[in-house]
Amino acid sequence: MLSFLSGRRRFADLSEREVLALAVSSEEDDARIYMEYAEALRGEYPDTAKVFESMAAQERGHQTSLTREYERRYGGTVPLIRRESIAGYYGRRPVWAVVNLGIERIRAEVGRMEDEAANFYLKAQQKTSDPGTRKLLESLYQTELQHEEIAGNLADRYLPADKKKEEDEKARRQFLLTFVQPGLAGLMDGSVSTLAPIFATAFATQNSHTTLLVGLAAAVGAGISMGFTEALHDDGVISGRGSPLKRGLSSGIMTAVGGLGHALPYIIPEFWTATAIAIIVVFIELWAIAFIQNRYMETPFWRSVFQIVLGGALVLAAGIFIGGS
Repeated sequence: MLSFLSGRRRFADLSEREVLALAVSSEEDDARIYMEYAEALRGEYPDTAKVFESMAAQERGHQTSLTREYERRYGGTVPLIRRESIAGYYGRRPVWAVVNLGIERIRAEVGRMEDEAANFYLKAQQKTSDPGTRKLLESLYQTELQHEEIAGNLADRYLPADKKKEEDEKARRQFLLTFVQPGLAGLMDGSVSTLAPIFATAFATQNSHTTLLVGLAAAVGAGISMGFTEALHDDGVISGRGSPLKRGLSSGIMTAVGGLGHALPYIIPEFWTATAIAIIVVFIELWAIAFIQNRYMETPFWRSVFQIVLGGALVLAAGIFIGGS
């Protein structure tokens, strides 16, 4: 109702001519998006890049068919109407916001794009009176509905099962190296290394507020230190561990989270209640780390338990002993 305030048109208010022009520009945009994905993936996933190149070629074919239909009915000048100028019309996420989320996330995004395009052609048919245009829109609607089958055929051609499995495994390894490994190292460091100073302070002062301040300082300081260390010690070029910025953020954030987990209970003013909750949180953290190590790093579960839970318990005991002495 308030679309006029933003200068955007409602889809319901578009003429048949404008709907056709919108379809032309939308297909052009989607073709360019697919090519961007292809370029982004070409180095690491050349076979998937070929699939996206073929999908981009299909979108350009759709654009050509729509342009010819427009010229047949209205002449040679197709007005430029972009999807962002239409209130309530579907948008497209920037490629840079999706491409770093992994190959499976990209494939899911492409599926969403095709579903939205199919819905557009279904709505566009309802605004069309010309039989030729309606037939073209119906054909494009059916094509977009079959995107999974079309993508599957293209994948069979360019991305046989063994290649897809290879690319998926490569994506999984990259995810582990870039996010899980530094994040897990940060979580372990934050959870274990802050135990001694936090609980030493707690039992030395028996004051929740003081312990909370020390805990916050230890967690944030450790997070900053671990983040910079991870980002600066390896640029990822030779090791293949990926972007140093991503690894640094992953390590730094998880280090801070690990320390904050058993510091935040000291928001509770009653000291012994806060301490009891903090100790429970510590053991939950340590078991969670052991599980993550076993799940993603394929470390034998009981070895993880011995390394993390037993080690963390010893650090906790040391902090309590030092603070209480």
